[in-house]
Amino acid sequence: MDGADIERCVELEQLLFPEDDPWQAVSFQSELAASHNLYIVARDDDGRMVGYAGLALLGDTEHPEAEVHTIGVDPLCHRAGIGTGLLEALLAEAGKRGGPVFLEVRTDNAPAIAMYAKHGFHIIGLRKNYYHPSGADAYTMRRPELMGAGAAWDAARGEVLS
Repeated sequence: MDGADIERCVELEQLLFPEDDPWQAVSFQSELAASHNLYIVARDDDGRMVGYAGLALLGDTEHPEAEVHTIGVDPLCHRAGIGTGLLEALLAEAGKRGGPVFLEVRTDNAPAIAMYAKHGFHIIGLRKNYYHPSGADAYTMRRPELMGAGAAWDAARGEVLS
């Protein structure tokens, strides 16, 4: 993702999260400026952005961890594997450093929760009234560190590959 993508990200935020204070351009600019963040986009065959995702690479080399900040997919493109592809790209980047990966997800977002579970995430907590202004609750989910160099998660089998 680069600065030219921000306008479309803001447009998608308005579509996806109207009741939860969608990010404005300044939020995306701040996220892109942080050296520990990685933001990526997915495009259709015509080059139109249809999804975006962001990851924070946190901790240090001895105790790394990562946090998925956001994944958004154009509602017209849901169920096409775009969210899964974005998540897998973020997890591949996090896997280069090692450590667990965390995220928050609305408790009523069953498709996202299922996608995260297929990629090794487990619910570890509940954050009441996490999203504002709607007051929706969020689950905190964690995927443990994958052990071994080049380890990857096999979503189809629900296991770690080495």
